[in-house]
Amino acid sequence: MFHRYLPFLISVVVVGAIASTAMSAEEEHLRLNAPGALPPAKAQAIYQAIQKDMTVGYAPSKDAIALSYPKWRRFNIAPYLSATHGNRYANNFANAKAATGGYGDLKPGETLPPGAAVVKDSFTVTKEGEVYPGAVFYMEKLSPGRSPATGDWRFVQILPDGSFIGDTTGDSPEDVAFCFTCHQAMAEVDYLFFLPDDYRRK
Repeated sequence: MFHRYLPFLISVVVVGAIASTAMSAEEEHLRLNAPGALPPAKAQAIYQAIQKDMTVGYAPSKDAIALSYPKWRRFNIAPYLSATHGNRYANNFANAKAATGGYGDLKPGETLPPGAAVVKDSFTVTKEGEVYPGAVFYMEKLSPGRSPATGDWRFVQILPDGSFIGDTTGDSPEDVAFCFTCHQAMAEVDYLFFLPDDYRRK
């Protein structure tokens, strides 16, 4: 199903490698330099149209979180353009442990409980209006002391075809090490960013 997206994915890798002069691919998400600008209603309509295909694409990973997150609570009213995720349109999902544990409303010094998981799926829209599914990114809270180098979080990225980019507790951890480097800016609230105020579900 996703073979038709491979030329675009390859071009993004090339463009990202050329455009990223300050950071290598291992230090940031590959970035689309000129994403299409979408109003919330249009972004939501596109997401509804492609979400099932995205889920099918992630399925070969056989990753439990990647397969189950569509049933979780979504915290945004519409996909939003995430500069920190390569100018992709993203959605924020959280499982029950995260949702009831204070995700989105943590006070300084508070943390989510072990087993909490937060997922961002994504898609890309070019300035010409072409739409392509993107990677799914997630963080899973580990037991205290399990991974102090990453704040006891597991970071995972999975491509639209279900192949893994990396897992900080598994294969190719160096390819996702930059995730925690970025999230260190939010150490005060358990290394968690949230989403733009205008997109928060009330």
